[in-house]
Amino acid sequence: MSMYELVFIDADETLFDFKRAESEALSGAFGQFGLEASEDSLREYEEVNKRLWAALERGEIDQARLKVERFRLLFERLGMDIDPQAFSRDYIERLSRGTFLLDGAESACEYLSGKYALAIITNGIKEVQLPRIEASAIRKHISRVIVSEEAKCSKPSAGIFDYACEAIDFRVKERMIMVGDSLGSDIQGGINFGIDTCWVNLASARNETGIVPTYEVARLEDLKEIL
Repeated sequence: MSMYELVFIDADETLFDFKRAESEALSGAFGQFGLEASEDSLREYEEVNKRLWAALERGEIDQARLKVERFRLLFERLGMDIDPQAFSRDYIERLSRGTFLLDGAESACEYLSGKYALAIITNGIKEVQLPRIEASAIRKHISRVIVSEEAKCSKPSAGIFDYACEAIDFRVKERMIMVGDSLGSDIQGGINFGIDTCWVNLASARNETGIVPTYEVARLEDLKEIL
């Protein structure tokens, strides 16, 4: 599809194995504070964290609050007297080292960057995302990294795409596409901004959201068939 010139692509669970990075960072931080990273505690964290990120995407909280609030709520639930700010700092530092890529990510980025300007647009914390991406094997293929914390807004808001276009100095929407794994964040964000989208459905999930992507692929390698 030679009509495109700029490809926006999501980072976590599209290119990066964030679940692995998160699990290792949490386990390490729990150990540092003398705690057991039990299945129950990790499940509690996942629930709290997911709820707060959803609130962030709705514009109800900011990332500075999210970084600490998720651990305050977690330790409150677990009945533990742990400083959430200190724990957050340790966790974020560990997470910033999690550069694990999903299968096919490096070859997909190499292919895309050979044909288009390739920019990562990610809902994330700057001090986590930038070091991870910078140290990864795909960094050489990425022309620009847009992090929601810097943009002051998150996908699915069209504002983060406005910020990205200003930073990249390219504004022809007909020649852009957003690629990502999240229907509610990546695909809805692209739709809100008025550009084409491609859902990377690695889990072969059923789409029961009513959000309709322009394209859908089951593997990163399949991007070559549409781009």
